[in-house]
Amino acid sequence: MSSFDVAVIGSGPGGYVAAIRCAQLGFKTAIIEKYPTLGGTCLNVGCIPSKALLDSSHHYHDAISHFKEHGIEIPGEIKINFEQMIARKGSVVDQNVSGIKYLMDKNKITVFEGLGSFEDATHIKVTKSDNSSETIEAKYTIIATGSKPSTLPFIKLDKERVITSTEALKMKEIPKHLIVIGGGVIGLELGQVYLRLGSQVSVVEFMDRIIPGMDAGLSKELTKVLKKQGMKFYTSHKVKSVENNGSGVVIQADDAKGQTITLEGDYALVSVGRRPFTDGLALDKAGVKVSDRGIVETNDHLQTNVSNIYAIGDVVKGAMLAHKAEEEGVFVAEILAGQKPHINYNLIPGVVYTWPEVAAVGKTEEQLKEAGVEYKAGSFPMKALGRSRASGDTDGFVKILADAKTDEVLGVHMIGARTADLIAEAVTAMEFRASAEDISRMSHAHPTYAEAVKEAALDATDKRSIHM
Repeated sequence: MSSFDVAVIGSGPGGYVAAIRCAQLGFKTAIIEKYPTLGGTCLNVGCIPSKALLDSSHHYHDAISHFKEHGIEIPGEIKINFEQMIARKGSVVDQNVSGIKYLMDKNKITVFEGLGSFEDATHIKVTKSDNSSETIEAKYTIIATGSKPSTLPFIKLDKERVITSTEALKMKEIPKHLIVIGGGVIGLELGQVYLRLGSQVSVVEFMDRIIPGMDAGLSKELTKVLKKQGMKFYTSHKVKSVENNGSGVVIQADDAKGQTITLEGDYALVSVGRRPFTDGLALDKAGVKVSDRGIVETNDHLQTNVSNIYAIGDVVKGAMLAHKAEEEGVFVAEILAGQKPHINYNLIPGVVYTWPEVAAVGKTEEQLKEAGVEYKAGSFPMKALGRSRASGDTDGFVKILADAKTDEVLGVHMIGARTADLIAEAVTAMEFRASAEDISRMSHAHPTYAEAVKEAALDATDKRSIHM
């Protein structure tokens, strides 16, 4: 029987990062992955392939919509080779998966392919695809098995017409009409991919606005921009039935007044969130407690009720984000090494990779109002930036919320070109408890999109934005 200091179950961003950090700290480490490729949902059927399709569809959209104004003329008709687009996405995934395999080898991490399940708190059985198995022993175990798409009780996911994000990433054709159930991050990103490629896209959302967990100002602006691009929205609508009629789908939903609407399309993308995935782990044999919602219960050190077993990422409470899982993976590894790491969950940024991109960190205005915190707000529109005018990306704004008395930055919310990258400036500032004035006094290169952050800080400090 092979013995290890640490065994990690699951090789997604949380799992493989935890394994690497454990190995760096001198632990003999194993990682267990039930699928034949490493990287988990993020690398295989999530973050990476969706961004590959977003980028490809963005290039196509620019070619048919914006090239002429830039003085670029392409003779003949611009056509989509959808098969090649999907193939490129697959190539991007393969490169990233190969990179993870290289990192496992580099850090001398033993990889076991198979389903990992507890026999007790220190022994894990690994069952391979041919049903053969072996058992390993681990002093510590980190559960990092991630999540799976959720659905609604009355919806049957046939994965042909009624699909999840996994199937949406490997479709054989461009939908004529894609109906997206759920106006969150995943649904909007994949919806925009197919919108750019010529699909009619309708989004049905139970709440009164899309991306309901983010600042209301971001939701309003993104709705306006996506409507301008052609996306249709049915907010405050409760889906009550989804039917695959063989050649397409029929969806019925009730609005806020109880009136029923019927939408017909050729595909329905069910994007109503994700659920922790612990199937097959046999947590009961190890004595690990799980909540009624399927979340593995942990303390502030991400330690389960079984002292030598930890859990990270989507299987524990908090936002289901790859970078949150990575931080937790490093955190647990360093805890095991006797160090004293920290994670500030308030400063885990959230991003929507539509175009324009949406990004946020810290508190929203709604949260500050609910908590009774006195704050001041400063904002700056992207259309007032020279860089935005030069690129043609004039939609969006940056908003900074600061404490009314101390001027400490409490939240930053932005929508516009490259805000997925710009949000790191806000995270850095807030990690060091910067004030809006601190940001306003930093030199920002001109012309850049980042100047909007400085201008918003100037506006929040004492309403002295220069270019507005």
